[in-house]
Amino acid sequence: MSSAPSTRSLPSGLAVLTTLPDVLFIPELIFGGLVWILVASSKVPSPVLQGWVMFVSVFCFVMSITLLCLYICGMHRGSSSWVTLDAICQEIAALFYFSAAVSEAYATYIIRSSPPEQLYQENIAAVVFAFLATLVYVVHTVFSLLRWKSS
Repeated sequence: MSSAPSTRSLPSGLAVLTTLPDVLFIPELIFGGLVWILVASSKVPSPVLQGWVMFVSVFCFVMSITLLCLYICGMHRGSSSWVTLDAICQEIAALFYFSAAVSEAYATYIIRSSPPEQLYQENIAAVVFAFLATLVYVVHTVFSLLRWKSS
């Protein structure tokens, strides 16, 4: 993939999948979906922590897929307010995912000696993918803020 420069406005159509930071929607959806699946199948001692991680993964997955579809359809029509919306959504998602990743890591740390090995490995995988999703959302946030600043 070529490193396409970020644009000042949001792209439309399939150009969304070739511009930075919008191409980051794809790994966001992949890692977020993996977190969603792994957390849904894992067992943690605190339902509140698991509920928060599930809420974050589902919320961010739905938000990302919705924004991606709206951008591909060209619903923004070049409006600069959509650039602001994109930056705000990415900031919220990065903050939420960071808190969810830390919560899942803490829950996994608590149960490290009690569950069967397979459940512990599922929780470790959920933590790893939650931090990867956090990283992708943070990178997307940085590039969205740069685009917002230049618009």
